[in-house]
Amino acid sequence: MALPSAFLRTLIIAAFAAVLALAPAQAQQVTVVTTTTVTWTSIDAGDADLGYIEEDAALLDDEALAEEDAFAATRRYAPAATLATQGQAKARFGPFSVIDAATVHMAGDVTSATPRQFAAMLAAFPGLKRIEMVDCPGSLDEDANLMLARAIRRAGLETVVPSGGSVRSGAVELWLAGVTRRAAPDAEFGVHSWADEYGREANDYPADDPVHADYIGLYREMGMDAAKAREFYTLTNATPFDQVRYLTRDDMARFVALN
Repeated sequence: MALPSAFLRTLIIAAFAAVLALAPAQAQQVTVVTTTTVTWTSIDAGDADLGYIEEDAALLDDEALAEEDAFAATRRYAPAATLATQGQAKARFGPFSVIDAATVHMAGDVTSATPRQFAAMLAAFPGLKRIEMVDCPGSLDEDANLMLARAIRRAGLETVVPSGGSVRSGAVELWLAGVTRRAAPDAEFGVHSWADEYGREANDYPADDPVHADYIGLYREMGMDAAKAREFYTLTNATPFDQVRYLTRDDMARFVALN
């Protein structure tokens, strides 16, 4: 049998437990965390009224996007605030805007996807004859840029820098790739040394490194003789990667024929 004092303690504890059980719900502090997930799709503002998906949306994969992010850390130029495309584009393929059956405008960077976009454009518009290079900052993938230059030459296209047009860095090779070339008197050509992913520039490589032959060979393919190809390559590499030297139409005419 329990002692009276022990029995009293039992009654007190039971009564206290009952009071707690009947406490108002608002006396309990409750924390609610709400998580909202937002999903969005990014489109080019210029495409809002065109009613189609850009070709590069289907061509870029995760690996390509990662590569471009890495290259973007070292790029020197950004496309102009307005990528001037004169006239209504019939279709767009990366930096290319098809204006009519014969003409495509180019504005923007060359990426790892651009050679495929160029091929898709030619398949869709086989009558194209010229590329007007409106605002071409260069390339985020040098291998893709050289591939694209050779594709332009194989396609037999004319390359044109219109009045107010600008081609810089790797885009100069694309202009050189034209079977025929034209440039307005005020066209600008920005050149500088190339640099690899480690920041080493052309002049950091030994003179007999095969990488130099790749560029000189490209210039030979584009119509320069051996002396002019080497002279032009030396000229571009005399300006460090983080600077730019601007050449005129007449400067370029020293190295290749213009029409």
